[in-house]
Parts: sequence; structure tokens; C-alpha cells
Amino acid sequence: MEVTARAPGKIILAGEHAVVHGYTAVASSIDLYTVFSIRLRSDDDIVKLKLNDIGLDFSWSVRRIKEVLSHLGSPFSSTPTSCSLETIKSLATLVDEQSFPETKIGLASGVYAFLWLYTSILGFKPATVTVSSELPVGAGLGSSAAYCVSLSAALLALSDSVKLDVSQKGWSTFNESEAELVNKWAFEGEKIIHGKPSGVDNSVSTFGNVIKFKSGVMTRVNSNMPLRMLITNTKVGRDTKALVANVSARKSRHPDAMCSVLNAIEAISDEWSTIIQSHAVDDLYLSANEEKLGELMEMNQGLLLSIGVSHASIENVLQTSMKYKLASKLTGAGGGGCVLTLLPTHISGEVIDKLVEELGSFGFQSFTAGIGGKGVQISFDHSS
Repeated sequence: MEVTARAPGKIILAGEHAVVHGYTAVASSIDLYTVFSIRLRSDDDIVKLKLNDIGLDFSWSVRRIKEVLSHLGSPFSSTPTSCSLETIKSLATLVDEQSFPETKIGLASGVYAFLWLYTSILGFKPATVTVSSELPVGAGLGSSAAYCVSLSAALLALSDSVKLDVSQKGWSTFNESEAELVNKWAFEGEKIIHGKPSGVDNSVSTFGNVIKFKSGVMTRVNSNMPLRMLITNTKVGRDTKALVANVSARKSRHPDAMCSVLNAIEAISDEWSTIIQSHAVDDLYLSANEEKLGELMEMNQGLLLSIGVSHASIENVLQTSMKYKLASKLTGAGGGGCVLTLLPTHISGEVIDKLVEELGSFGFQSFTAGIGGKGVQISFDHSS
């Protein structure tokens, strides 16, 4: 039997940077996924990991994994546990034994997370594991969280800690307590990759829909609006830590002005969550709400520009989308990365194609995504 799990990426709809200072932000899942498939093996003692998108394959004998990680003992799938520094060093030993290209060495932490989650949840069992993703890495769309969530879900589906109907066809979901277990394990994987993640990305990927968060407290929001965004990846790398530090420094220099800006951003986040929860009684009402969201995005972008986190590449996207009377804003840290453009329900595919083509002339990559869909899902294949 092969088990497959898929988990969505995420975007910040409103409130980036303000959230660092204790203000509200709103994040949403997008219908772009990372997919893990696991097939347990009985013909040998090898654990194979295939990273399809980057063309890398790794394999370890179960005997070697046991030898290096003997201190872990039996799997503990029902008890999410942090990876110790000692174990990180052991994982590094296993990864260093592989032929890891120098140009891809930044992805090594993802392999550490794989080995930790795999051995903690399933123990020392041979298997073939494949992963593929529709999410660009390092673009602020939650690719690492989707990786950890889908991996944790697939592993737990093969453990004794969740009870799923393996005869069900198509995609199915976890119940609330099982999803929470997936989320906690995924957070442990995120900690290996990022050190001190907020937990927002993995929560959005696990539970889907929309999450409102403030000062570490997350509230799930049920969106009733069928929204679509054009997500444009400027492919401009950014230093998130430096951007956050620069905003903090500006806040120190101009406390009163920055307080007003951050309060305004929070008001936008609150209005976003109110609007998307409302039920559209007709097309006219839906169109009016879409127009309101577009205005909020423009205001939010203006405020983000005022605190110094925009970039020439982002401004190119804004100016281009304005030609088509569409509202855009950066999402995430800024300084490059991705830009969101709201696609109203009345917009034609021809207009979207023209916009994508024009954005492509800058070297940008654009793709459409639905907003606020389901979180992690699981399926079973009994063939072969």
C-alpha cells in the first residue's frame, strides 16, 4: 500500500511586519501543494528519499540509520518531541555520507527534518519516499511548512497513532485531534529547518482556510468568499531578518508615527477577516466586497512602502497590475519575494493571460491560486 499526503502553501493577506510587534495579521492557505508519497518495502532494508523537483535521490540502509540513531529507541508517534542538538549532529552524519551538491546544500536541513520525522514516527522501517511540490522554495509561500505537514501526515497515516479508513477512495481529511497531532509534528520539523518558527505556516498548511493571529494566539477564520489571487514571484531574494530589523529600527527612531502606521495595518487585517467571513447574497454584494478588499490591499501596500519593505521589483508588479485596474500588495517579508494581485470574479482569462505575459517580460513567474481551501489531505493506493 502507498500512502500519499498533500499540504497547501500559504500567503499573508494582511499584517506582515506589524505582527512582529504584537499586531494582528491574517494568513490563508492557497491551492498549491507539496505532496509526499510513502510505500513501505519488504524486499530490502533501504530508506529511499526522492526529491523529484530538484532531481536528488538519497538512500540509507536501515542498519546504518539504527547505528547512528540508536539512542532514539522505539518510535514515539503520539508524542511530538523536539530534536536535540545531539540528534542534529547524528542526522548531519547521515546526510554528510550522501552526495549532496554544493549548490543545494541549503536544502540539507530539509533532509535532516525528513530523517527526524521518519524515525520518530515510523521507526526503522524500509520504504521509498517521494516528494514533489508546486511551491517555489524561499519565496515566502510556506514551502517548508507544506513539506513538514505533508510528510508528517503521510508518516502518521502509517503509524498506530491515527485511525483512518484506508479503503476510502480519493482525498480524505484528518479529524480535529489527528490534525493537531500532524501540526505538532510538522512544527518540530519546521524548528529543524528554521530554528524559531512562529508556527503560523504549519498551522495554515495543516488546517487550511484562514488564520488570524496576534501575539502568538491563532484564531481560525472560516472564509465565505471564493477568492483567487495571481501570485507573482519576483525571484528577488530577500533577507527576512534584515528587513524585520530595519522596521524595528525605524520604530525606535519614530515611535509615534510607526505606532500609527502599525495600528492602521491592524485595522486593515481586522477588516479583511470581517469581509471574508460575510455571506454574499448576490453577485453585486460579492463584487462590492471584492472592491473593498482591493482597496484594503492598496492601503496595506502603501503602509508597507512607508516602513521600508517594498522593492523595485515589487513596484514593477504594482505598476503593471494597475494598468489592468487590479489591486496588488507584497506578501511576507517584502524586499522582493512574492506579490499578490486580487482577481475579481468578473475578470476574463484573456486579461489574466495578458497580465502574466507582461509580468513575465520582467523575468517574473506568475500563477493563479485559490484562497482559503482545505488543509492537509490523505489518500491510499492499494495497487501493486
